Amino acid sequence: MIGDISLGASFFHCISYCLEDKTTLTEEQKIKKSLQDGLQHKDRAEVLAYNKCFGNKYELAEQFNEVARLSRRVEKPVLHLSLSLPPGEQLNRNQLIEAGQELATEFGVADNQYLIIQHKDTDRQHIHLVANRVGYQGKAATTSNNYLKMDRLCRRLEKKYKLQEVLSARRFLSKEQRLIPRQDRRKEKMKYDIGQTLKKAKNYDEFAKGMQQLGYQVIKGRGITFIDDKKVRVKGSELGYSLMTIQKLLQRSQTQELKQKDVGKIQERHIEKRSPNQQVIAANVRLRRKIKETQHPPFREQSPLDELQKGIGGIISDLLKPEYPEDNAINYELLKEAHKRKKRKKPKI
Repeated sequence: MIGDISLGASFFHCISYCLEDKTTLTEEQKIKKSLQDGLQHKDRAEVLAYNKCFGNKYELAEQFNEVARLSRRVEKPVLHLSLSLPPGEQLNRNQLIEAGQELATEFGVADNQYLIIQHKDTDRQHIHLVANRVGYQGKAATTSNNYLKMDRLCRRLEKKYKLQEVLSARRFLSKEQRLIPRQDRRKEKMKYDIGQTLKKAKNYDEFAKGMQQLGYQVIKGRGITFIDDKKVRVKGSELGYSLMTIQKLLQRSQTQELKQKDVGKIQERHIEKRSPNQQVIAANVRLRRKIKETQHPPFREQSPLDELQKGIGGIISDLLKPEYPEDNAINYELLKEAHKRKKRKKPKI
């Protein structure tokens, strides 16, 4: 069960919202939506109980205002409360009235003017309570610890009617319960979206626009707060992205971008400063490198087949070698001279 609390100054506007249909829908749209989702969009409101008041919205607003004038010090006499059940869980009419009466008692307006209304246009069964903070004695109900009161009431009603129990907000838990790890998918998604947007953004304005495009509202003050499409407010410090952290990350990305631009400009200037001769020399050096690469291909590891071919080639070359080494080869010119000397030595007949 989830509760909601709001204070206001206009009884007429609050009662009109609770008693009437949504003004954004036409009669045809109400009928069409009812056929689509099976909910009651036309005549969605049903008054379950009146307490010390009666009539239509004009009469009710006038009665509430007359009593509120008994206290000139109260600027916001309107107390608007609501209780919402989880989808799939329902209470009967009498149980809803009892829950509304307990709600009025918890907030100290049980003896004041109030009415309990049920809305039937959502898949969550819920009731509204519009009460006058100012009583007939001219005293106003206190608004201190309102959220703590609502939290305790919801936990008590869940046990009483055996509804799905919801874990209270962290600030209302005991020290032992705060140690229990909690997984909040809403915060995890918000943290992921902030991180991705920071990567793309160059400054704070781009970051804020990127978050707005994702459906978030960004509030910047001393710190930074994000509000999602469900109107849930989360401080940036709770997500690890305080305003100071965001500014540091954006500044870091800006400095990196400037460094890259400076390096690119230096390279361009260096190229422009080269004389024509230097450019020709650089081109020749590049051409020589390419020629060397083509003439001397890169080293390639020898496969076992290459080693086998090399070994066979060596064996064949050894077989084809002459029987005597080249150093002991016969000199034919010396043989001719020796032959001539023999002829000279022969005796004459």
